[in-house]
Amino acid sequence: MEYYNKDNLIIRNMELSDAQDITDEEIAQGWDTDVSKYHKRLKDQKDGRCIALTAVFYGRAAGYINIYPNCMWGAFGGKGLPEIVDFGVLEKYRKHGIGTVLMDIAENIAGEYSDTVYLGVGLHSGYGSAQRMYAKRGYIPDGSGVWYRNKVCTPYENCNNDDDLVLYMSKSLRKQAHTVQESSPKTGETEDL
Repeated sequence: MEYYNKDNLIIRNMELSDAQDITDEEIAQGWDTDVSKYHKRLKDQKDGRCIALTAVFYGRAAGYINIYPNCMWGAFGGKGLPEIVDFGVLEKYRKHGIGTVLMDIAENIAGEYSDTVYLGVGLHSGYGSAQRMYAKRGYIPDGSGVWYRNKVCTPYENCNNDDDLVLYMSKSLRKQAHTVQESSPKTGETEDL
């Protein structure tokens, strides 16, 4: 299924060929990855557990995102809420708005299932741009603290700052009736919140 097609950017369901294309590009940019991750998303999509999307930019797989409508893990697992899982835009395709379009579509899909969506974001610097994007889009931490290897990391517990150390965040998808204006402390200009 195609969800978006404009200005040489297509967002559609992930296909088998995307798995290897994305994996090859991630390896080329120095990431430690394996095609099995994408094969799992494709299987979950086939089984109706997720909606796996690929961004195609000028005919090349450029990014991906997955929506699990009734996620069973993480801070909101088993509560009937959708989770956005494993979102990325390949480095050479960044700064073209691809990530924003992927997130917009993922949130629209999630909104078909619930008024709230959640996600987990890694804490090391490799996730820095994602952390900033989520904050700008209105995601807030759930308050359970950090999670390590799919469970809450208790205070003073040892853990590694790797891809398994995440902070869960959620966002209300309900439309706001009005926009709040606030003065920026640096410029005095107003910003939409």
